[in-house]
Amino acid sequence: MLGAAVLTVALALPAAAHGGHEGGGFGRATLTGFASLPAETFVPDSEPSGALIGAGPFNGIAAPFADQPVQGFSGIVDRHDGTFDVLSDNGYGNKANSADYLLRVHRIKPDTRTGKIEVLGGFHLSDPRHEVPFALTRADRVLTGADFDVESIVRAADGTYWAGDEFGPFLLHFDAEGRLLEAPVALDGVRAPENPHLDGAQPTIGSSKGFEGLARSVDGRRLYPLLEGTVTGDTPGDLRFSEFDLRKRAYTGKRYVYRLESPSHAIGDAVAVDRHRFLVIERDGGQGDTARFKRIYLADTRDRDGDGLMDKTLVADLLDIADPKGVGGFGETFRFPFQTIEDVVLLDDRTLAVLNDNNFPFSSGRTPGEADDNEFITIRLGSRLHADPRAFR
Repeated sequence: MLGAAVLTVALALPAAAHGGHEGGGFGRATLTGFASLPAETFVPDSEPSGALIGAGPFNGIAAPFADQPVQGFSGIVDRHDGTFDVLSDNGYGNKANSADYLLRVHRIKPDTRTGKIEVLGGFHLSDPRHEVPFALTRADRVLTGADFDVESIVRAADGTYWAGDEFGPFLLHFDAEGRLLEAPVALDGVRAPENPHLDGAQPTIGSSKGFEGLARSVDGRRLYPLLEGTVTGDTPGDLRFSEFDLRKRAYTGKRYVYRLESPSHAIGDAVAVDRHRFLVIERDGGQGDTARFKRIYLADTRDRDGDGLMDKTLVADLLDIADPKGVGGFGETFRFPFQTIEDVVLLDDRTLAVLNDNNFPFSSGRTPGEADDNEFITIRLGSRLHADPRAFR
């Protein structure tokens, strides 16, 4: 990724801020809403799943499962009617154990008054037109976690969906019912170990370190996929943020660099605020009491200090959210201590919704020994983002 700038913020600083937010820092975010979906929530009358992960129990839950779990919220689309489309990830963590997990987009309705999330339905991802040029797991061409690791999603102006995959990494284009519309789009020079076209060549990125984030430009003309891992030969901790032209169906050659605060960190999601600024979730690999770094940054491509990196400003520390009204039920400080936090969406100019990927049944960040629920929180920022109005479409 080419030049854009980030200001590296020392971990010791509570409200990072080199490069910056006009009018000062954002300060401490406040929890305004909380809802959760129980870990053991399944798609009604669906196929069995989890036969390849072992019997367990895992955090008190035994496998396999009689139905498909509703799990792994790794991407989100606001439908602007109180409901959201959320993307399941590849299932159970890798190709080898996820062949019986069907990739799916769920429609959910969080209710922060009751604290509950209702699952309204959804659709599976599939390839009935045979756009995928390599062998798939199932003869009916319903896509599984052994085919792709989808981790991010946006909806285009025409109602179709684009998803970012980590196994290629590929961009995937689906219609409104989840049917693949064209062949997976690769990124030149970037291949994960799971890439089906390696043909004995060396991968250039780590396992499942492909497109973790995918942002749509506010004018709807471009996509910005953000890698989770560093490409071979790049500075450790530097992530490529590329530009893809939706009209030409091709990468433009422009790319920026998002630098992690530590090479051991990962990103979780990205969403456009305006032409130049993006919200990015950055996190460590800890959960529960071992979680030390779960943050949302405002990353700016304009590189004001000329260091070749996206400028970064801390927007919210997800381990230190004010909760004076006890909305989350854990005292006056609310923590979002999950290993994988992979969804952020703009609700208004000062309010974000954030969701976790619960890695069912493996993660236990909220209560040790218990499988994590899928949680949906809303947080009010300390000051306005001054976002482009088109960012809320």
